[in-house]
Amino acid sequence: MAEAGTLAPRDAGPGTRKDPQPPAWAERVAAPLIALERVALYYGAHAALRDIDLRIAPGERVAFVGANGSGKSTLLRVLHGLLPPTAGLRRVSAGGGRPLRFAMLFQRPFLLRLSVQANLRLALWLGGWRGIAARERCRLALQRVGLAGEAARPARALSGGQQQRLALARAWALQPDVLLLDEPTASLDPSAKREVEQLLAEFAEQGTTLLMASHNLGQVKRLAQRVVYLEHGRILADAPLAEFFDGRVAPEAQLFLKGELPW
Repeated sequence: MAEAGTLAPRDAGPGTRKDPQPPAWAERVAAPLIALERVALYYGAHAALRDIDLRIAPGERVAFVGANGSGKSTLLRVLHGLLPPTAGLRRVSAGGGRPLRFAMLFQRPFLLRLSVQANLRLALWLGGWRGIAARERCRLALQRVGLAGEAARPARALSGGQQQRLALARAWALQPDVLLLDEPTASLDPSAKREVEQLLAEFAEQGTTLLMASHNLGQVKRLAQRVVYLEHGRILADAPLAEFFDGRVAPEAQLFLKGELPW
């Protein structure tokens, strides 16, 4: 398999399988930030992802939806680079002549038994920030998410919503090009969900590419521009937000929207 960032040459000789017709997103995403080509990922004999073709444009807000076990979280990890594909290619473009910066927010953020500020400072240190620049970046990040007054508190003593905001502060401080979110508000109350969604919308307005797996279709409508529907590790629908919710998609996705498929 070719390494990420490269394309293996194709054999154009007789008998070679012809490439399939370009998928629906090909024209919309002519210069992708991230591209997956015929990606598959197996856990033993189980196919978690199969024949995934996907392109993500800079600044896009893409939601991945589908039943439990459909492959949403696995796809996020492959897009991030945390999981290498078993087959196929993952290609990533350069971000202004440098490697792309990724950050991922999970349903329950991992926080060390340190203060709010120390959790953030450690992330900055790992990201190469030092001294006065790191201190100022930490201050700005906590201010951005409304946690400046909680800097000295133990991070694990924060409420669920505050912990997610701290996780977002860590991501924002590292200035990612791509922010991946795996059910980021699933365990939060409505007020905390609104706070986190507002922060995500602000990040998107600044040009951050947002890739989100969510069961919350209302949240998808509020935050996404494009919806990708997965079933049994395959992409069965990939459409702009309005087309997806208007039902101009594959029958399986329409059944999902009607609640006729298991979550």
